[in-house]
Amino acid sequence: MLKNKKNRIIVGIIAIVAICITLYIIFFQNNSVEALSKYGSRGNEVTQIQTKLKRWGYYNGNVDGIYGTQTVNAVKYFQRKNGLTADGIAGPATLKAMGIYTSSSTSTGSSSSNSNNVNLLARLIYGESRGEPYTGQVAVGAVVMNRVKSSSFPNSISGVIYASGAFDAVKDGQINLTPNSDAKKAAQDALNGWDPSYGAIYYFNPATATNKWIWSRPMTVTIGRHRFCK
Repeated sequence: MLKNKKNRIIVGIIAIVAICITLYIIFFQNNSVEALSKYGSRGNEVTQIQTKLKRWGYYNGNVDGIYGTQTVNAVKYFQRKNGLTADGIAGPATLKAMGIYTSSSTSTGSSSSNSNNVNLLARLIYGESRGEPYTGQVAVGAVVMNRVKSSSFPNSISGVIYASGAFDAVKDGQINLTPNSDAKKAAQDALNGWDPSYGAIYYFNPATATNKWIWSRPMTVTIGRHRFCK
């Protein structure tokens, strides 16, 4: 009788432990997985991802809110261009780079660096092109990014912006003005890969330019008062 009672107690303890372990696993998994979109996902977040990637030239498919193969490939392309792990999954780091913020986004060294780049580029955009159409402001930022990629210029945003004689806003101190929200958004769009300048590495105002050399550069597009060229 006593032996049976002890057995029942042991079985009961084992059952309680098993339940606790199960609850712990469920709780841990539910709280350790961060919000993300991946193959097969549907909804508003996927629509946002597709909309941004399409605008920036990474995605050519339909904006349908369905995370299919084309979206996976577009996300991988974006991740490679932005120094992220190219796994095709739009996790917190990728969403943050796209300007889509979630409650699980965290501050890291890379995000701090990205914030500094956004701020500096926004100041340059504001100093050089405030009052221009929004697309033109993004294009000014894109010129900076195109120079970073070119072997003919410094390989960092700050290096390009502060290169001797590169931008009037640096020479006359307007680089130190506080950028508005449009300039900040334009900087983020340029950093994310949108290039309305079509690969330009120069731009100028035809109404005020006196340098004959800049007029000889092949034009890519005119936006507002600026002519963009290679």
